[in-house]
Amino acid sequence: MCRNAKLGTGSNALDLKRINDRVSVSGQIRAEDVTTLKQLGFVAIVNNRPDGESPDQPAGAEIEAAAKAAGLAYHAIPLGREGVNPELVAQTKAVLEGSHGKVFCFCRSGTRSTTLWALSQAGEAPADQIIAEAAEAGYDMSHLAGYLGQN
Repeated sequence: MCRNAKLGTGSNALDLKRINDRVSVSGQIRAEDVTTLKQLGFVAIVNNRPDGESPDQPAGAEIEAAAKAAGLAYHAIPLGREGVNPELVAQTKAVLEGSHGKVFCFCRSGTRSTTLWALSQAGEAPADQIIAEAAEAGYDMSHLAGYLGQN
């Protein structure tokens, strides 16, 4: 798969952004996208979007049911208006470390998912590498540079 791929057509197309060999992100997905994610080799889905942000947003439980039916792990780590906290970062890190294969994360646009991924990698990879991988996928994480050098 190329770094970024638009799968499907129309407004519901899955716009996948590959951060690295293990992690990809996108905006909101629908239950019917889960089969495609399984075919692409993902083993886990992380939902970083709180339910009820938008009236057209599918419920997390709907996506969770589709993930489980497809044999994929599903993790809800919603990042809402209260912002990032150490627990969200720790949960993200635990999912990434505990998944044996590719992990797909989504939110409204992919930015919150990329932010949590980046912060979960602090101390695991050099800050410039984390920022570069995010940038290659289309996300500017340079504002996190001061946090990314920490454990």
